[in-house]
Amino acid sequence: MNDVSFQEEKALKDFLSREEIQSFTRKSDVKAFSILIYNWLAIFSILAVVYYAPNVWMFLLALVFAFVFLPGRQLALAIVMHDCGHRVFFSTKERNDFYGQWFASRPILQDLHSYARGHLKHHQNAGTAQDPDLNNYRAYPIDKESFKRKVMRDLTGRTGWKLLRLVLMATKMYFSDDPEKKKIGKPFAIEMLVQFILFLIISFVFAPWVYLVWAGTWMTSYMLVVRFRQIAEHAAVDDLYDLDPRKNTRTTIPNWLERAIIAPGYVNYHLEHHFLASVPCYNLPALHKLLKERGAYDNTKNVAYGYRQVLQQALI
Repeated sequence: MNDVSFQEEKALKDFLSREEIQSFTRKSDVKAFSILIYNWLAIFSILAVVYYAPNVWMFLLALVFAFVFLPGRQLALAIVMHDCGHRVFFSTKERNDFYGQWFASRPILQDLHSYARGHLKHHQNAGTAQDPDLNNYRAYPIDKESFKRKVMRDLTGRTGWKLLRLVLMATKMYFSDDPEKKKIGKPFAIEMLVQFILFLIISFVFAPWVYLVWAGTWMTSYMLVVRFRQIAEHAAVDDLYDLDPRKNTRTTIPNWLERAIIAPGYVNYHLEHHFLASVPCYNLPALHKLLKERGAYDNTKNVAYGYRQVLQQALI
């Protein structure tokens, strides 16, 4: 995904030299594999906490722990998918395609290539009425009661079921005799196959019922974490229809708990990502630091300190 656009030209002309851009866009397979392995180890560690709970009360506490911290790891896989979609996470196209698809996208019921095509349009049209993701954030700021209803839809599984139902309906198309329908349904059928393989792996390591913790989290609290991500990135910003990313995109500086729950994989540095989309996520903190030192954020309100501040801006 080649995203040389307004954002990169601004970064190049105003704040960064070509040598600095080359430094920030340098890919590291060591860092990429470390992030991917860490997240899968964290996922299975969280599931282990639930499985090995010694009594009913500890089990209930472990379930709460999982539904709070597991979504962050699922979002971390989405961030890996995102960077692999940009082909900036690993050093080669082949590694981005393979690991991004099978170890990040598929486990969270996504298709890397479909996602990448849609996400490229977001970058090409950010700051305009043609942004395909506008429905996720253009209504903000919204009133608190409306937001509470959205939160309840997420936590009760209604948002997740809506998405899962679409996946199941599309999967059914794969078994059609119509070649076109079969082609459309193939990626979704593969996603469901990967879920079955993940079920078998979790069943082998722990027990079949532990998969329900993974799936239940995806259906509920993960949907809320994704909503927080969407709000933090573009909702209630200075000017959603200005081409300057400092106007239409927000960076959020989280505390350690927010980073664990809703801001994994440096996803919070979204303004930097729109400034220079070819930078891998693991290089974004350094890019943020340098841009801040050089005054890139002096005339923007779109750097929030904590997600509480984001909600203060997004809710009325």
